[in-house]
Amino acid sequence: MSAAAVEHPFGEPTLLEVADKLARELTGYRVEILGGEITVSPSADSGHARSLTNLTFALAVLHGETSQVLQAVGIMLPDGPSDFAVPDLCIVDADIDDHHITSNCYDPAAFRLVLEITSSNLSDDLMRKPIAYARAGVPVYVVADRKNRRVLVMTDPRDGQYRLRAIHRPGESFTLPESVGEPVKLDVDTILGLG
Repeated sequence: MSAAAVEHPFGEPTLLEVADKLARELTGYRVEILGGEITVSPSADSGHARSLTNLTFALAVLHGETSQVLQAVGIMLPDGPSDFAVPDLCIVDADIDDHHITSNCYDPAAFRLVLEITSSNLSDDLMRKPIAYARAGVPVYVVADRKNRRVLVMTDPRDGQYRLRAIHRPGESFTLPESVGEPVKLDVDTILGLG
């Protein structure tokens, strides 16, 4: 992970321009701006990819005329003029293309759910992103925490935090709220790639 200053006076590149340049130069890495700092994450391992594929199939029922299930779509965040994240998976309104803002990032109002599968950036997924996504008003934030073998589901964003948090462990299943499009039952073992 690296950090860059928020302001660049006298014609130097903006933070967003630096992030765009890094994203072009660091093939296979995910570049985000969280809290005014550039973060860079390495490409996913096979366990991460397996979890993402399992989730994509499990959520396929939501991919249609009113919503879409997409991977690695940028979401603008309200914490700073250049802040954005690139969640592993999201459920968005089907008209997502009408919500484009800049640099492959979209208005958070079009996002129904964002989901992160933990890897090397565990603290970002568990500490920084819940605040950022709640401030952005994303109704549901899910973290597939592979290290601690659990799935966290956060809902009801208000005042920069999710008011409701549920923890689900291996052997359990849970149902996503209807706000994602329709209730969908998910299996923790499948999400975490355990079986």
